[in-house]
Amino acid sequence: MSVLLLAEHDNGKLSPATARLVAAASQLGPVDLLVVAEAPAAIAEAASTLSHVRKVLVAQGQSTAEALALTLESCAQRYQSVSANASSVGKDVIPRLAAKLDIQPVTDIVAIAAPNRFTRPIYAGNALETVTDPQPLHLLTFRASAFRPVAAGGSAPVETLENSVTSLARLLAAHRNQSDVPDLSTAQIVIGGGVSVGSAEGFQLIEKLGKTLGAAVGATRAAVDAGYAPNDWQIGQTGKIIAPDLYIAIGISGALQHLAGIQGAKKILAINTDAESPLMKLADVALVGDLFEVVPQLIAELEKLGVSRPTG
Repeated sequence: MSVLLLAEHDNGKLSPATARLVAAASQLGPVDLLVVAEAPAAIAEAASTLSHVRKVLVAQGQSTAEALALTLESCAQRYQSVSANASSVGKDVIPRLAAKLDIQPVTDIVAIAAPNRFTRPIYAGNALETVTDPQPLHLLTFRASAFRPVAAGGSAPVETLENSVTSLARLLAAHRNQSDVPDLSTAQIVIGGGVSVGSAEGFQLIEKLGKTLGAAVGATRAAVDAGYAPNDWQIGQTGKIIAPDLYIAIGISGALQHLAGIQGAKKILAINTDAESPLMKLADVALVGDLFEVVPQLIAELEKLGVSRPTG
């Protein structure tokens, strides 16, 4: 059972999420990785070094949702599964492809029980369902954070698609926030701040701890709505879904919206003055105290111990 996987990339670089997607897709069979970009050479070269990749297919062109769906459609009949990340790109492309092929996609997969049995969260992450897909061609999106990345060290051949697909849609501009911190969706350690941090200046304390630990920084919806943190830091049902090895929740009570976004976290450390808050009861380690006293002490102790993890 062969799999065609759409590679994630941004600003000319292969996304770390792709290694996690390969880990998921390789459970179904040999993986061919599709790279579609205006300048795909460097991305394809990085993709070819991932283990478990059989070959890298390259199509030069704009990576708009319309063009991606058309390119996937032109290749789909050679595979038993066509898959992508459950990101904004995948959520845009796979439904388009499903409509063209008249196939029901299976989305947000977090575990694979068999080549046609998949587990996915429902009810805002409050339950998991396992579904069987009887269709001859499976259209899938994987939640990258639920899978461990494959290692580098591969040497897959790179093959250029001869019949490139074009679309009438054109990408006019892309705007992004410049940051040197890890991506929330794939970070091993995430520091989250809630509205109790009190201000955008207060969030600098969260960011300082994040830099010490080489962690990504996130925020609750309430903190984002209050203007304490940017929108792309939002964790939760309406924000990003995370699954780090360690999640440090600072001044967060644990609203259902937020808990839906952190269900994949392996360990949770919560710091809060309210010992009865939902997240403090859910946490593996709960530290009762004022965040403005505890966090500086934690940073000082880490610095004293010489703890300093590079970001990325």
